[in-house]
Amino acid sequence: MTDNIGPVDASANPRYSGIATFARLPRIEDVASADIAIVGVPFDAGVSYRPGARFGPSHVRESSRLLRPYNPAQDVSPFSAAQVVDAGDIPANPFDIDAAVEEIESAALDLGGRVQRIVTVGGDHTIALPLLRAVAKQHGPVAVLHFDAHLDTWDTYFGAPVTHGTPFRRASEEGLIDLTASCHVGTRGPLYSKQDLEDDERLGFSIVSSVDIETQGVEAAIDRMLRRLGDRPVYVSIDIDVLDPAHAPGTGTPEAGGMTSRELLRMLRSLSVCDIVGADVVEVSPAYDHAQVTGIAASHVVYELVTLMAARIATHGGARA
Repeated sequence: MTDNIGPVDASANPRYSGIATFARLPRIEDVASADIAIVGVPFDAGVSYRPGARFGPSHVRESSRLLRPYNPAQDVSPFSAAQVVDAGDIPANPFDIDAAVEEIESAALDLGGRVQRIVTVGGDHTIALPLLRAVAKQHGPVAVLHFDAHLDTWDTYFGAPVTHGTPFRRASEEGLIDLTASCHVGTRGPLYSKQDLEDDERLGFSIVSSVDIETQGVEAAIDRMLRRLGDRPVYVSIDIDVLDPAHAPGTGTPEAGGMTSRELLRMLRSLSVCDIVGADVVEVSPAYDHAQVTGIAASHVVYELVTLMAARIATHGGARA
């Protein structure tokens, strides 16, 4: 077995130069085979407030240039443990949400046949629905671990059933998620009514809110999260607005009182006991970012997810333990 191809050597080619693949990793066409692919979906036709997440994938790639090959927090060298590549972007129709959703699902299924795991960088949260459709076709209903300021289980908005605020209602209705093991983390802020919470519970989610994390602590939140997930295959979906606007201003629907980036990374690292079968990081809108604050946070989130997947592949060959 040949050694994996890793990032461009920063001692030979400065980090600010060269093609901006994620973490300066090889492109998928540059390797014979790959284990983990990072792919962008530059789509934001489903947003309800600030647009601009279509530029998220390129912004996160640019913000990832300082990532290095060894992750000391997890004691893993992810790019040595698995062949990780940048698979470019999935093109999605910017004028027709239904057509875009079909295109994303088809491309995710195709890419999923070539690699073991995919981490998708959005784009708005609409893309979680086609990604979950693709994952469920491979793994059956999955436990959805959803980090977000918002529930994203609303029914319609201006009569539209598929937007960035509805993906997990549609996923629940379609039988894509495990109703006994799915969980929101970091939710906060005003709702339309208490009925939102009642509907959300019926759709299969428990909640570890931002207030819970503040009052009970991160370790207690981790314990609740892991007990909820159990031993199911897990799909992790992260809206960058789960972070407080102080840590992620570059997003479309910011809410005060969110998690710190340190808290989010700590909670992600605790998932080393889980089988993460797919993940997305969405809603980075660079027009509202400053000094790559949001892009850097998102790139580190992707890095932690890739590390978790690479360690799992190295230990279990990608199979569930």
